Amino acid sequence: MKIKSLFFLSLVSLFCITINLEAQTGKTGAVRVVVAGITHGHVSWILNKAKTDVIEIVGIYEPNKAIAEKNALKFNLSKDLFYSNLETALDKTKPEAVVAFGSIHEHLMVAQAAAPRGIHIMVEKPLASNLKEALAMEAIAKKNNVMLLTNYETSWYPSTFETFRLIKEESYVGQIRKVVFHHGHQGPKEIGVSPEFFNWLTDPIENGGGSIVDFGCYGANLMTYLMQGEMPISVTAVMNQFKPSIYPKVDDNATIIVNYAKTQAIIQPSWAWTFARKDMEVYGDSAYIIAVNAKKMRLRNKEAAPETEKTVTEKDIHVFTDPFSYLHAVLRGKEKIEPYGLYSTENNVMVNRILEAAIQSAKTGKTIYMK
Repeated sequence: MKIKSLFFLSLVSLFCITINLEAQTGKTGAVRVVVAGITHGHVSWILNKAKTDVIEIVGIYEPNKAIAEKNALKFNLSKDLFYSNLETALDKTKPEAVVAFGSIHEHLMVAQAAAPRGIHIMVEKPLASNLKEALAMEAIAKKNNVMLLTNYETSWYPSTFETFRLIKEESYVGQIRKVVFHHGHQGPKEIGVSPEFFNWLTDPIENGGGSIVDFGCYGANLMTYLMQGEMPISVTAVMNQFKPSIYPKVDDNATIIVNYAKTQAIIQPSWAWTFARKDMEVYGDSAYIIAVNAKKMRLRNKEAAPETEKTVTEKDIHVFTDPFSYLHAVLRGKEKIEPYGLYSTENNVMVNRILEAAIQSAKTGKTIYMK
């Protein structure tokens, strides 16, 4: 009964936000955005695109003057774009949306500033550094009827959506029994992230954890979509510190087992992989699908015993290859937010539920049963 009630409330919230978005569909051209924080390593995705057909940066909030000046020079941006106070930036520039590229813990502050002003919000994954903050963000977005999106790189992958299509439209795998996710890389220091990114990424408050949060969120996000928001029965996890001299405050490796009534997910985030990877394996009672990377797939079913390979691109399946194109499409009424879609609020609150249970399980050595 509780799950049905949560689903109903999510649909009501989605309906209200849809009405708010439909009121804006008369607008045309690029979406005016303020960038809130620029310490995230992914910020180059937007600073390299200060003005395009889909977005226009009208302001950048960054309280650290040295970081602001460094990025202004690096990306050839006018210093007039920069503000040291977020509310001032929002009030002076009046953007349609704010995109957060600071620490995960700062996402709540961004939502608290933007939502009451009727400004839509997109954050980098995960939604929040803990469940309490995620619920607070969800509540303030609902109260103000604004969109609250979370961006994941795997949301741009043609292989992700071809996997979903095969499962949904062709019932290719039959009943899903096990899904295995591998996400991560050699480690933030090992791949050379910036000092400002490293400082909060390895902080248990600012990031919410180590690899378990940084990369565990990917599998939880994809699995929540596959299960259409079904509440897991239980979560069991272990965390490791293989490199305590580099990451003394947080984990650098984890394994999360998420149990559902008929399905199991094994999420394996790590800062200790031999190489960077983001792949997904879906096993059913009649076939399997392995999304090896953004475009390459491997498939095998009972009727065709030999494994086959498949390459899929954005020409083969509808997919937005960057988050800002998706943001533009939603705000211009060209795309609807799918219930429990990868960017959606209800999906990403569930992600935080799973991550919180996983961290609690790892710390206590007990399986956490979800309520």
